[in-house]
Amino acid sequence: MSGPRVNSFFLGNSSGVNFSIILSPRDAETGKLQLANCSGSKRAGDWNLDVTPGVNTSKVTVSLNRTLELCLPNATECCPSPLCMVETLQVLACRGSVMLAQLLIQAEIFANSSFTGNVSETATIIPNQAFKPLGSCPCNLTAGACDVRCCCDLECTPDLQQLFSGSCFTGVFGGDVNPPYDQLCSSQSMEYTPEWFPFLCVQSSLDNTPFLGYFYHGSTSTPKVPSFKIPLQTSPGTPFTGYREGDPIITEEDEYFTVPQQSMAGQCVGNAPVAYLHSFDVKCLTNLESYKEGLPHDVRINTGTADFIQQNVVYRAITDRGKFITESENLLAAEVVCQNVTFAERYKFIWKDKNIEQVNVTVFLGSLCDGEILTQRFTVEFLSLNSTNGEELFENPGYQVGKPVRAANLNASDPLGSLNIWQPAGRGLCASAAHRPVLFGVDSYSGCILEVDINEDCSLLRGNVTEKLNALIQATHIGKRDNSSYSDLNDWVEIIRLDPFSSNVSTGGLKGICPDIPANLNIRIVFAKVGAVQGIPQQQILAVQISYSTVLWQFQCGLGCKNTLSFLPITASVQFIEVPAQPPLPVTRYQKIYAEFDCNQNEVCWPQLLYPLTRFYTGEPYSQSLAKGLFLAFLVLLAAVMSNPWFSKLWNR
Repeated sequence: MSGPRVNSFFLGNSSGVNFSIILSPRDAETGKLQLANCSGSKRAGDWNLDVTPGVNTSKVTVSLNRTLELCLPNATECCPSPLCMVETLQVLACRGSVMLAQLLIQAEIFANSSFTGNVSETATIIPNQAFKPLGSCPCNLTAGACDVRCCCDLECTPDLQQLFSGSCFTGVFGGDVNPPYDQLCSSQSMEYTPEWFPFLCVQSSLDNTPFLGYFYHGSTSTPKVPSFKIPLQTSPGTPFTGYREGDPIITEEDEYFTVPQQSMAGQCVGNAPVAYLHSFDVKCLTNLESYKEGLPHDVRINTGTADFIQQNVVYRAITDRGKFITESENLLAAEVVCQNVTFAERYKFIWKDKNIEQVNVTVFLGSLCDGEILTQRFTVEFLSLNSTNGEELFENPGYQVGKPVRAANLNASDPLGSLNIWQPAGRGLCASAAHRPVLFGVDSYSGCILEVDINEDCSLLRGNVTEKLNALIQATHIGKRDNSSYSDLNDWVEIIRLDPFSSNVSTGGLKGICPDIPANLNIRIVFAKVGAVQGIPQQQILAVQISYSTVLWQFQCGLGCKNTLSFLPITASVQFIEVPAQPPLPVTRYQKIYAEFDCNQNEVCWPQLLYPLTRFYTGEPYSQSLAKGLFLAFLVLLAAVMSNPWFSKLWNR
C-alpha cells in the first residue's frame, strides 16, 4: 500500500470471527515472518483496523491515524524525510484460537507534499490556449540569449537579426502559430488542389482555425433520450390492426406493458416490454434494500382493436418462504425490519388471432426481512382461446425461441422427463444450486462449484462429478416438436450419449491430483426450419448429442496450506445448431471447375492476372504499371530463352 488507507474483503460468515492487526511481524535478524497468533487487537502502533460486516462478505479497512506532513524546524509528530513510513503489517481473522485467514501488507508511504501556504496575489494568469497560445515563439529555447534563426525571439537585437533574416525558421516553430490552412477558401498554398476546391472549402476567420479556437468541436446538440412512450401505430380514427408475434404489448397510456426479464448479461431488467406470443419464466435476485415495485396492476391493456381490458388480479399469500429465500444473515430479533413484498407474479394472456381477449394475473405476497435474499419469479404465458382445461392447443406445432425443450423418459412408466442446466445461488456451490429448463434457441452456459478434499479418491471424484452432470438430464428422448405426444415414438429423437474419455493415467500415489475429471457437460441440439404456420417459422429438433470434456484437477494450496478443501468448477453448456431442412443439391462438375476460377471463392484469381496492366487499376500511374509489366514479360522471355538447350550450346561456344 502507498496511501494511509487500504480496503480488503473477508469472504464467508463473519459471525464469531475476531479480527486483529500485528505490526512488524518480520524477525529483525532473520527477516522471516514471525509465527502469527490470535491474541492481537484492532490497534497496532499508528494503525487502526475497522471491520464492516455484510451478507457473506465483510469489508476490512486498515487506516493510519498520524500526520504525513514534512517536518518544519523544531516540529514533532511529522515526517523527517520524504519516505515517511516503511512498515510491515499482518491482519488475522480467527475463530477462537484457529486462524481462518491472514493478510500481509507492505506499507511504503511518502510524506504529503501538497502546498498549504498562502497563494500570492501576483500569480500568473494563463489565458485560454484555444484562442491565445501559451508559447507564441516556440523556437525561443534559450533564456536571456538570442536563438539563431529565431526571428520572433525578442532578445535578438536588430543587428543580430540581420545576420539570419533570410533563413528564419518557418511555420509554427518559427512563430507562425496561426497560419492559413489548406482547406480555407482564401488559401492558395495547396500544392495539389483537388477538383472540388474551392466548391467544398471552409469559410472561417483566422480566430477559429485548426490551430486556434474550437474548430474541430463545432456546435453540439443534446441527444434525446428515448422513453418508453411510443406513438400510436395508426392515425386517429383508424382502428388498431392487431398484434403480430414479437410486437410489444401496449397499455392505455400508449406505453409498453413491462414485466421484469433477464438481459443478455444475465441481470434482471425491471422495465422490459412483454412481447406478444413470447412466453417466459425468469427468476430475479433482490433484497429489502434494493426492492422496487413493478408496473401497477390497475393498468389497462390494449387488446389490439383499440379497445382496453382490465387485468383480473388475484392475491395469494406465500406459505413456504424457503422456496424463495435463498440466504439470510444472523441478525438480532430487535434489529430485523420486515416488509410485505411481491414474491412471484404469474401472467396468463388469453389470445385469439391478433387480439388479446383476457389477462389473468396471480400475485404471491410474502414477508421479506433485512439480511435476506429473495428470488423473485415472473411468469408470462400465452394461451389460445381454444385451449381446454388450461392446456395449450398449439396452432404452430414447432418450437418457438424461448420455450422450454420437451424431454421424456420413454423407458419408464412415467414418461415425463427434464433437460436442465444449473441456476446457482448464494456461494455458487453445487449443493445449493437450483435447476432451470433448457430454452429452445437460447445458447446457455452455467456451472457450480464442487468442494473436493485433498485426500479425495480420483475414481470416487469422477463418479460424483458424472452423477451431478447426469442429474441435469433426466430423459432418454427429446421432442421433435413442441406438441410431441408421449404415445407416438416418431415424435421423439433419442439422445446420443458419448461417454467421457479416460486415459487410465496413474498419478503414482500423489494426493491432490486427479486426471480425466469430466467437469464439462456439452449439450448440442441440431434443429431446422421445416415450414411456416401463418408466417411464423416452424422449427423442429433433428438430433441431440451429449458429450463430456475432461480436465486435470489439482489441489490449490492457499496461504499456509491449512485448509484441506479445494474447489472444482463443473459446467454445462447448451449449443443450438441450425442446419438446412433438406440436404443441398450436389455440386456439378461444371460448378467444381468454375469454382477454381471464381475470384470470390479463392485467394488466387487467375482471370485477373493481367489486371494491373488495364486502365481499371488505379493503385499507381498507368505508365509505371505498363513499364513494370513489360519488364516482367522480358524476364519471362529471357528465362524461356536461357532454358532452351541450344542456348547452352551457344553459350559454351
